[in-house]
Amino acid sequence: MTPPSSRARPTIAVIGAGIAGLAAAWELVAASDLEGGEPPEVVVLESADRIGGKLTAAEFAGRNVDLAADAFLARRPEATGLCEELGLDEELAPVGALGASLWVRGRLRPMPEGANLGVPTRWWPLFRSGILSTWESLRVARDLVVPHPPTKGVTGDRSVGDIVGERLGRPVVERLVDPLIGGIHAGGVDDLSAAATFPMLIAAARQSGSLMRRLGRVPPPPPGPAAPTPVFWSLRDGTASLAAELGDALARRGVAIHTGVSVDAVERAGTGGSNGSSHPTWTITLGGSGVPPGRSVGGPGGRSSLRVDGVVLATPARHAAVMLAPLAPVAAGLLGAIEYASVALVTLALDPGAIRAPLDGTGFLVPRTSTIDGRPALITGCTFLGRKWPHLARPGDELVRVSVGRFGDDRPATLDDDELTAAAFGELARLLGIVGTPLETLVTRWDGAFPQYRVGHLVRVARIEQSVAELGGVAVAGATYRGVGIPACIGSGRTAARRVLESLSSGGTPGRSPGRADPTR
Repeated sequence: MTPPSSRARPTIAVIGAGIAGLAAAWELVAASDLEGGEPPEVVVLESADRIGGKLTAAEFAGRNVDLAADAFLARRPEATGLCEELGLDEELAPVGALGASLWVRGRLRPMPEGANLGVPTRWWPLFRSGILSTWESLRVARDLVVPHPPTKGVTGDRSVGDIVGERLGRPVVERLVDPLIGGIHAGGVDDLSAAATFPMLIAAARQSGSLMRRLGRVPPPPPGPAAPTPVFWSLRDGTASLAAELGDALARRGVAIHTGVSVDAVERAGTGGSNGSSHPTWTITLGGSGVPPGRSVGGPGGRSSLRVDGVVLATPARHAAVMLAPLAPVAAGLLGAIEYASVALVTLALDPGAIRAPLDGTGFLVPRTSTIDGRPALITGCTFLGRKWPHLARPGDELVRVSVGRFGDDRPATLDDDELTAAAFGELARLLGIVGTPLETLVTRWDGAFPQYRVGHLVRVARIEQSVAELGGVAVAGATYRGVGIPACIGSGRTAARRVLESLSSGGTPGRSPGRADPTR
């Protein structure tokens, strides 16, 4: 590799090619378009044999099916904005069904209208749904008729379950809020940070009056005849195709993406960047089978290494902690303490004639307190894939996906794929009245995939980001920090890229605060 000192533009390494890392790489080259300068040389290093991270798909029952996230929020601009930049506007596919149900009190019941992440905002739809008993519903009604003073003196974080339970009662927490917010994060709302997962909730709780009414105050739609925007989008070739399209676009922009390359260490190499500035430079020690020939210089012990001017760490917390331990021990310690949940997905092709229950909406959720045939439920939810995404529908089968696993539930890990399929299908058959056996099955396991945002999470994240910023030319990105959804991860990656560029342009002064606002906050 040509020594950095002979090049006029800096080299920046992005470690991790999930959607956050790919978005960071895109921001590094796209920012030059707006600023009229030459983009840095960007190298993406991924230890797996493919890009995309949790955005992946497989051929199943004759069509391409997402094996993890199958949609992204429409109300957040990061994913739709990236699609526009990539020319994918016409490929956006809206959800084909509305509504979802809950397995509560022995049957599937529709989610009440007006619920905001499971928190009811209207009493009558909640009462009519049957999710709560009459007395439990009357307990909720107190929120509308008994004045609530503002929560004085509370400026920090609280758990989602604490806030909702205090105002609306535990049944609302267990049967509505935990399946929604807990399901998104594969955790429990009694531990999850309201500031990190539902900031509108903690803001509403700090004010006087009804929590339900405050959460129900949504901005009116803009005037005019335009069609309403869907809640979720996918792409016609599946949500995972976003990573593939982004990878192709990066390659066209000259970004080098290397898979099968592990990063064993990141070390300070000295000062004096490739453009003659005084910012720190970094040596990345490489491993794995895919070390790119011609792009490495001699490293410690003869190992391959890469010398760069800036680094974006877009890896899970445990991997980032290992790389940062010698450089930023405070950040490494905080990252190492973040816990993760594992989940698994069982995708099934079913005979439509074998399903006795109606498949209403996009699917259903199963609260952690639910029992099926007298035992604690294993499944956490089910998506009717062919109903949710019309492009997956076929006349000869019904495609569904069952989710299992959440933080603290280790049962899926004790079962092999056949046992897990049998257990999940057995519960699904009980809930939907299915007879016979599946036509086709597929198990996908995501071990340690969901970071748990405990109370105080955003304070920890701020300390991590500050500790890393003090290194100069280094930033972190990914689902670990400010959101687990696709838009949040895209925003995290792009923000991290801007922080590295700003650090390099300022000479990498340790402790310098980023000059631009962080859109993910």
